[in-house]
Amino acid sequence: MAGVEEEQQLQNSSVDQGGTDEIITEGASVVHGELPQDDAGPPKVDSEVEVLHEKVTKQIIKEGHGQKPSKYATCFVHYRAWAESTQHKFEDTWREQQPLELVIGKEKKEMTGLAIGVNSMKSGERALFHVGWELAYGKEGSFSFPNVPPTADVLYEVELIGFDETGEGKTRGDMTVEERIGTADRRKMDGNALFKEEKLEEAMQQYEMVSPLLIVD
Repeated sequence: MAGVEEEQQLQNSSVDQGGTDEIITEGASVVHGELPQDDAGPPKVDSEVEVLHEKVTKQIIKEGHGQKPSKYATCFVHYRAWAESTQHKFEDTWREQQPLELVIGKEKKEMTGLAIGVNSMKSGERALFHVGWELAYGKEGSFSFPNVPPTADVLYEVELIGFDETGEGKTRGDMTVEERIGTADRRKMDGNALFKEEKLEEAMQQYEMVSPLLIVD
């Protein structure tokens, strides 16, 4: 019964209570922008290589806007990942239609390099990162993803949809139902305000961060 009550609360929260000019956002796609073409492997990027860390480099594919996330910000990203040595793709959140929630400074060990990259991005930015094996899946590789062999450097194509500085380092799984509802409502309001200012890309980024909060476990 608790699961049913939680689902009902989340469903009720997705209906705007304002006037008819309110925008319904729960149907917004979590796939931001054009779906990358992935059949040919990692994208070829000609932009300048930026060294973020001894083991992490970055090339910008598309410029973003605004500020960069700070430590403990909850970031929402789409990404694809390949083992560099084999060129085999082992993860693709665009295809799964579900962005990753990543809290800067609280990431899993194998995502240390990815977090360094995300920390350098602006909302809406897309970039290609090269991450050394020491900040990825290590000497053993990954048992979860068979295409990640031992000591494999990883290539990530990443898009930062947006980030939340007010969550105190909490992912959706750490939030209570009330916190998730409140955060979703705030993001919808921010999106509506941006839409009225005709800042369509920024508005969509706010809307896309709503969907993960309304998923019932």
